[in-house]
Amino acid sequence: MNKLNIYISIAIASMASVACSLDYEPLDTYSDVTYTDNNNTGDEEVVFPDRASVDSYLQKIYKQMKDRQEHWYLDQLLIAEAHSDNAYAGTTGAEVVPFEDNSIDGSNSVINRDWNRFMEDVALANKFIVNIDKVADGSLSESQQLTYKAQAQIFRSMIWFDMVRLWGNIPIITTIAADITSENIEESYAAYFPSQNSIAEAYAAIEADLLEAVENAPSQTDDKTIFTKNVARALLAKIYAEKPLRDYNKVIAYVDQITADGFELDSFDNLFGFNEETQDAIARNSKESILEIQFMPGSGNWATWMFGRNLANYDENFTWAKWVTPSRDLINLYDRNGDVVRKEQSIVYYACSWSNYYPMDEYPFMYKLRSGNNSIIRYRYADVLLLKAEALIANGKLADAATIINQIRSRAELPKLDASVTSNADDLLDAYLDERRMELAFEGQRWYDLVRLDKVEEVMNAVYAKDSGRAPQRNTFNENSYLMPLPQPVLDANDNLVQNPGY
Repeated sequence: MNKLNIYISIAIASMASVACSLDYEPLDTYSDVTYTDNNNTGDEEVVFPDRASVDSYLQKIYKQMKDRQEHWYLDQLLIAEAHSDNAYAGTTGAEVVPFEDNSIDGSNSVINRDWNRFMEDVALANKFIVNIDKVADGSLSESQQLTYKAQAQIFRSMIWFDMVRLWGNIPIITTIAADITSENIEESYAAYFPSQNSIAEAYAAIEADLLEAVENAPSQTDDKTIFTKNVARALLAKIYAEKPLRDYNKVIAYVDQITADGFELDSFDNLFGFNEETQDAIARNSKESILEIQFMPGSGNWATWMFGRNLANYDENFTWAKWVTPSRDLINLYDRNGDVVRKEQSIVYYACSWSNYYPMDEYPFMYKLRSGNNSIIRYRYADVLLLKAEALIANGKLADAATIINQIRSRAELPKLDASVTSNADDLLDAYLDERRMELAFEGQRWYDLVRLDKVEEVMNAVYAKDSGRAPQRNTFNENSYLMPLPQPVLDANDNLVQNPGY
């Protein structure tokens, strides 16, 4: 689409917006519409007239994660698990099979949905961040403003982190686009159709948000649904383990701060368990959970329908094939290691009415979201603790790294790693990757582990031959496979964006 056509589209959209402005429902509570300050002589817009409006908008940010799980949870599991060796796509739909057989292109509807949803989330966060210091009645102190802002910064950094790992060069937008008029259409173009920032610039923006947020975010409480200092620390540990920002000493430092704040490994039942008598999750806010999204009886979490049975309503939505079916290669890894504990926490077998990958009378399903009342654990201590082990391996401190890995293995009732493994850096790194794979299966980590440690070609080009259940490989993994394609509809709408190499 050329620039002239885009201008015309903007103008039409602007006129349509004006034409529809009288068609609205009365509002009796604060929404994200803009308030006008009638005490001003000009047309200055006031987004937040008072503290109540700030609280309402912040809750909207939290609610966004809870209500719109497709892009940050459902699709991330598809990408991280079925696009790696952990799982098959599960169903035969054209939107999911390309992640299994490596035939993704810019027309994929999952990729398009994710880009658009992430950009909407960024806009939601930006409106809060830009306006939090302009509360009309002056009811917030500077420190209170910073605490509110920090939570939105953590939210925005989570989005950018997901985006940069998926697509590399992405637009880093920190402003709010002005309403379009005939007078400002030229300058509005860049705001509505931004260019991409480099990967390094994206990580720098994430780092800046988090370094400010870690100072001002709420301190840790028993409520693990809040964007606290430890959520910021977990994200900092994760971004410092990534290219091109890699700083393993900072990974260690931030994980140590999380440990010092009282986090520790918990029982798997407290993480993923379901109580059949109460028809509820066994526990929420475990001592291992850093950030979780909670679903109470009566509200429910629809995402469980996509992966298996909803144990709170056993036959609900179980008439169609599910996404993210555990792979034979992952099952074999658990069995080779004698890892019964984590296998049973990660995979469950049911009879079903389809046989896409296994016989229908004993079909495996992902088991880490067991009911509509279970929490989705976004970040947990075992993940960042293992990242510390990775950092120690990189720093040559093999014995210290082995101690952490063995701590994780001990909870899974597995013996310590053999000395022949722990004394060799390459062997220990391989064992570490297996440990993360068994520990964090179906939590959206595997693909990004392979990318971070440059293992995509080595692992993924070999798995098709040894895993008889996978769909045939359509394209070989190469140096261009580490990033996803930008959605073609987005490219068509914005000629400032450039497609990633290889697509």
